[in-house]
Amino acid sequence: MTVADGDFSNPVDGAPVPRILFDTGTLEELGPASTGAVWRLSAPGRQLDANIVRIPAGQRVETHTEPDLDVLLLVVAGDGTLVTSDGPCLLSEGSLTWLPHGSTRGLVAGKGGLSYLTVHRRRPGMRIQPAGTGRNGESGRAGA
Repeated sequence: MTVADGDFSNPVDGAPVPRILFDTGTLEELGPASTGAVWRLSAPGRQLDANIVRIPAGQRVETHTEPDLDVLLLVVAGDGTLVTSDGPCLLSEGSLTWLPHGSTRGLVAGKGGLSYLTVHRRRPGMRIQPAGTGRNGESGRAGA
């Protein structure tokens, strides 16, 4: 079950109200062709980003480092392996994992595939900057 994007406010006073967004028990109904991000939190004005991601059996999310955001990862179906600089960690349904910013991580789906929820602070929208400028607008050249 999913709730379509829409207004997340009370029609009477405009205050935000809680909503059921997705039923993870329906993941199997999506079928094996549904992979990648099968749900995203999209409420306007939100302070969090959240996704439900499905990885087919044997597929992977390549090892990478997230420099800015801590991420919570909750396995909602299937199993797999979290690849870290300390070695592999087995994941199964119900495993809740903290992925601190600056850590190196990757995922490998097990025989039944891997479906998981990630939650982190909302990323700011992309900003187009002139070539050679850094994250905060500073010049990438010394002495400039």
